[in-house]
Amino acid sequence: MVDAGPPVEGDVPLYQHGRVIWILAGEPSGDSIGARLMQALHRIDPMLVFAGVGGGRMEARGLRSLFPMEDLTVMGFMEVLPRLRLLSQRLVEAEQDIELRRPDIVITIDSPGFAFRLLRRVRRLKVRRLHYVAPQVWAWREKRVKHYRGLWDSLLCLFPFEPTWFAERGFHAHFVGHPILQSGVPHGRPERFYKRHDLRPESPVLLLMPGSRNSEVPKLLPVFEKTLELLYKQFPDLQPVIPATSGMAPLVRKMVRHWAVHPSIVTDTEDKHDAFRAADCALTKSGTSTLELAIGGVPMAVTYKVNPLSAVLGRFLLKVPYISIVNILAGREIVPELVQHNCTPQKLAEEVTALLTDEAKRKAQQEAFGTVLAMLQAPEGDLPAMAAAKQVLALMETPLDELRAHE
Repeated sequence: MVDAGPPVEGDVPLYQHGRVIWILAGEPSGDSIGARLMQALHRIDPMLVFAGVGGGRMEARGLRSLFPMEDLTVMGFMEVLPRLRLLSQRLVEAEQDIELRRPDIVITIDSPGFAFRLLRRVRRLKVRRLHYVAPQVWAWREKRVKHYRGLWDSLLCLFPFEPTWFAERGFHAHFVGHPILQSGVPHGRPERFYKRHDLRPESPVLLLMPGSRNSEVPKLLPVFEKTLELLYKQFPDLQPVIPATSGMAPLVRKMVRHWAVHPSIVTDTEDKHDAFRAADCALTKSGTSTLELAIGGVPMAVTYKVNPLSAVLGRFLLKVPYISIVNILAGREIVPELVQHNCTPQKLAEEVTALLTDEAKRKAQQEAFGTVLAMLQAPEGDLPAMAAAKQVLALMETPLDELRAHE
């Protein structure tokens, strides 16, 4: 039987294969960014086809992940070493998949350690490359910027000062607003959270956010446990809540099963938003979680703890006075930072006590949050994901010869 090809109406096929976007996210925050970007792209062009690597949120938008995103979720020099062989294998698999598919564009989201190696390896394929979430070399290891030349055709930035910073070093970049502004946190319902977890509305709720990486959670949860033991002496009805990704939830449950008071562990997105609205204060690792808390108006203290060698390297390379983006954007310490040797149960308990009892301190943080969040709005009134989608499609329409002429 002869294949007559696709059915046609006149000279126009009744169906066409959509353009292919190969997209990579290497951690939960990137998975959220990627899912919103995919949704915005499909609103503009429903025929787009996605391939690559992502987590549950991106898979819910139609991505069939090449391998588990969690394989890439690791941070810190000493933490990466045991996984070098697996990471090398995943890098080869991603490169081969791109070579076979020949997509119209490759998009990498954050995760610079893996993403930049991949972008460098696929450069030979003459494919458009876009990196979403500019590397924070303005914060540390500024000299690394010289190694980025030729890595991407377009760079999308989350913070308003970044395009100027990169332009001064010869890179063209676009500010598209911060995806956290599309979070559903403001729509959370505290009364639903109390009912779902059988909690008392009159008792204080403390969010504990130890991170979303295998290298983070085991270091912070033991400190949080001892912090709670101190806090219970003054706040016997304190109710701890741990928002966790689905990938981290089993580890969290295992680590807290012997705690004197079992915390509520939240994995569902709606439940997480409800928890933010119900919370009185939070202890959180540095990162995007601080912006989530700011959107929810949750007073917080920021803390972090890594391998001692990683900490020494970090102190040597850090170029900004703060580790929290809330403080960096504000240019001053809005929220206290308790890092490494200051990440102790006693000091964390003191900060939580102040946040629960000092109304002036709470209000000062909340007022400052509004100023910081206003700086993250996308240009021209777009939602951040839509602003990013427009940049992606503009790049896809740009001839490769024109892009390479500027390298």
